[in-house]
Amino acid sequence: MTKTLPAVLATLLALAGVSAPAAAQQTQPLDRIAAVVDEDVILQSELQRAVNNIKSQYAGREHQLPPQGVLERQVLERLVLVKLQVARAESSGIRVSGEELNHALASIAQQNGTDLDGLRQRLAQDGIGFEDFRNSVREEIVTQRLRQSFAQSRISVSEGEVDAALAQQNAGGMQYHLAHILVALPDGASAEQIATGQSKIDGIKNLIGKGELDFSAAAVRYSDSPNALEGGDLGWRSLDEIPNAFSMQIKEMKAGDVLGPIRGPSGFQLLKLVEVRDSDNAAAGTHTVTEFHARHILVRVTDQVDDAAAKAKIETLRARIAGGADFQAVAKEASDDANSRGQGGDLGWFPADAFGPDFGRQVESVQDGGVTAAFRTDAGWHIVQRVATRQTDVTDDNKRAQIRDQIGRRKLDDEYNRFLQELRGDAYVSFRTGDRAEGTAEPAADPAKP
Repeated sequence: MTKTLPAVLATLLALAGVSAPAAAQQTQPLDRIAAVVDEDVILQSELQRAVNNIKSQYAGREHQLPPQGVLERQVLERLVLVKLQVARAESSGIRVSGEELNHALASIAQQNGTDLDGLRQRLAQDGIGFEDFRNSVREEIVTQRLRQSFAQSRISVSEGEVDAALAQQNAGGMQYHLAHILVALPDGASAEQIATGQSKIDGIKNLIGKGELDFSAAAVRYSDSPNALEGGDLGWRSLDEIPNAFSMQIKEMKAGDVLGPIRGPSGFQLLKLVEVRDSDNAAAGTHTVTEFHARHILVRVTDQVDDAAAKAKIETLRARIAGGADFQAVAKEASDDANSRGQGGDLGWFPADAFGPDFGRQVESVQDGGVTAAFRTDAGWHIVQRVATRQTDVTDDNKRAQIRDQIGRRKLDDEYNRFLQELRGDAYVSFRTGDRAEGTAEPAADPAKP
């Protein structure tokens, strides 16, 4: 339901690392406050770096960006949401250790064909301080963990929902590439706020209808959705991922059509159908995985048994097996894995990555009947006997997992966006720059007319 960490970090590097050096050199960070967010602040230098990053993404498509003041307003709102999410995550006990952060930075460097020193140099060439980038990575990891925690605590998908979606897909269905523009309304919006929101969404649709702005440019400029700076892109969705309020109408639309305005739980929306494809073609083909049947013996490293002693013991056990002792008998006698010891170390059938990459590589390195060399994992020292290998068709399992993930993502998007609105509405935010500069708290953003 959420982006994997490597993908998030790769995206983060792209945003921070390819900013135009000229722009970075011309703009000297200013240490004045752009906004106060509860007990935290956003500096003007942070805002300027983020604006430069967005501009770098739109290189060659600058016409899609709004005027500088509007862009700064959108980017500042995004930074406010980041600060609020980080604060909520930390108050919930979500932390990123220094070791985890160093590992994440090393992964970014490796993905880009360099090491930490090379990454530091590349960032310096682009006018980005390493500590600033390090903090951005930390905040990205923290907000992703908050989203994951939110999903685990509030999002559930029943088997009945999966069955219904699978039946619809088996009957032949379509997938829809969508984009949206949201004009948000606070909970318990007054009649005046509703009227202002209606006026704004009508004005946006009028601009799009006249051809004065294309949909994605209007989303960047006016949408209150967290994905505004991505042109409101919602990606590909099947009908079961689309709220019922929209799904029936979308089936009747053609690529390029715009639906709305529609009043929903979050406010007024415009929805654009970008393109359509056949879900059968999108998910065609079968998928098989290699599974292994194996046994193992584990010697744990403990306060009483240090690493050297554990290694010596596992190598002694392997020597006994190489000398003719029965693997299962030795496992029952000596393995520290309480779950498998009674079965002679039997782990049953499993895919290579089931017990981690190190374990999987060792199993793959021997033939059926063979015993691996002693190797170390977080659990301790192991030897593994590979019993047999098979190819398993997991197409149906994959389909169910994909559908469960799709439904979960749709629910998470809806619920998390509402959560962000509540977070923003309850926060003290005082803007010190731009057209909203003031010295008092800024309530949930009142829509500006196009």
